[in-house]
Amino acid sequence: MKRQLILEDGTVFTGEGFGSLRRTTGEVVFTTGMTGYQETLSDPSFCGCIVTFTYPLIGNYGINRDDFEAITPAVSGVVVKEAADFPSNWRKEISLDEYLKSKDIPGISGIDTRKLTRIIRKYGTLKGTICNIDENSDDILEHLRASELRTDLVKQVSTKTAYPSPGFGKRVVLVDFGMKHGILRELNKRDCDVIVVPYNTSAREILNLNPDGVMLSNGPGNPKNVPEAIQMIKDLIGKVPIFGIDIGHQLFALACGADTVKMKFGHRGSNHPVRDLRTGNVAITSQNHGYTVDIDSLKNTALEVTHIALNDGTVEGLRHKEAPAFTVQYHPEGSSGPEDSNYLFDEFLEMIESHELRGAH
Repeated sequence: MKRQLILEDGTVFTGEGFGSLRRTTGEVVFTTGMTGYQETLSDPSFCGCIVTFTYPLIGNYGINRDDFEAITPAVSGVVVKEAADFPSNWRKEISLDEYLKSKDIPGISGIDTRKLTRIIRKYGTLKGTICNIDENSDDILEHLRASELRTDLVKQVSTKTAYPSPGFGKRVVLVDFGMKHGILRELNKRDCDVIVVPYNTSAREILNLNPDGVMLSNGPGNPKNVPEAIQMIKDLIGKVPIFGIDIGHQLFALACGADTVKMKFGHRGSNHPVRDLRTGNVAITSQNHGYTVDIDSLKNTALEVTHIALNDGTVEGLRHKEAPAFTVQYHPEGSSGPEDSNYLFDEFLEMIESHELRGAH
């Protein structure tokens, strides 16, 4: 069936519908990964987004049971140049089209994704609607321009109740702002005794769980829309070692008095180079964020920059000068991208060990 993607600037793309055929609206973004589309579609950080894949062929190895980052995807829609009709891979169970249909996620293929990406790069991310070709585009555009996208994205994707992932090592409380399960997997590999808690858990409730360390997960949207988490982090700093990822990194910066700003089109993909300022080493990283820490706002805080993005110089890592805490903007679990940064989980456990040796417990 012919469908159309309408952008709030009035641009209309016409293509073929696949997946669900319902109408959907969201923030149109692009991601540059050549592989990892299953992980991308199931990443809760894409909540509320219509995801455009810049790689021209998506779905060629199908969908398997092992590569999900969440069981229930939160992505609003999918845009591709070509969706593979006959995927081939020994792990394949269903096609991309079948998966999107089963999860009621609309897709559109056969459009000029290069042109769409250039529009986003020039003007920034835009609101968009995927709908049927016979729907009145003028009416859709009027409604689109008048609509407000949801801001409670973290609330949508965070766990509603705490749950354990038992181990015999250090106890880590993992605050779920939209957690990729790759983070939990890396902690499980290191035999951590993990307790996953909702985004709005208080510092007192976390400390009552007697953690050796606290991890702040990735998640979608604007960190300033999660004020309760900012206060929780303020109350934890200096009391327990902290490691933040993605929105966890941004929330930590806000808790320390820094500021965050919306990026023009964000960082999304598995090929973003980041330099570690401490060693000079460069890692190729997996990223998915539309906000960044304002580097100028760090001047009067207790934070120092540890990592920067080589493409645009934005802040990619922070360390607290006094308390045992560090954060990164990218995804060190690297589930849909490289594994250059897995060592950060080891650094987190080493920080916990050092904190305990100093007699903090």
